Amino acid sequence: MTTANDASLVAKHCTTCEGQGTAYSPSEVERQLANLSGWRPTADGRRIRKDWQVKDFKSGIEFFQQVADLAESENHHPDLHLEDYRHVWIELWSHALGGLSENDFILAAKIDHLPVQLRVQHNAP
Repeated sequence: MTTANDASLVAKHCTTCEGQGTAYSPSEVERQLANLSGWRPTADGRRIRKDWQVKDFKSGIEFFQQVADLAESENHHPDLHLEDYRHVWIELWSHALGGLSENDFILAAKIDHLPVQLRVQHNAP
C-alpha cells in the first residue's frame, strides 16, 4: 500500500470495492491518517471519524448537504450525525469490506476541503 498525501487523495475518485480487496490493517490506517487533519479511528478500528462544532443547526445541515452531494458524486456514503444542534460528526468506512479502504481516505480529504461555518469560541474574561 502506498500512503497518499492530502493533495493526491483529493485528486483521486472512489472506486467500487464490492467483493474486491481487503480492509486496511491498523498500521495502514495510521499511515493514511497522518495525511489528514482531525480524523481518528473509532474504538473498533473499522471506521474513521471527525467532529466539528458548527455555528448553528442550519450550518450543520448545510454542511451535511454538501457532504451528501460529494458522497453521491463519489458513490461512497458516510454516516452523518448531528447532536445538540451544533455538534456534527462523520464516520467513514467501506461497508463491503467491513473496514477501511482508500475510498474512505479519499472522501475524508475531499470533505476537509468543503466550507463549513464553525462555532466561534469566546474566551472568558
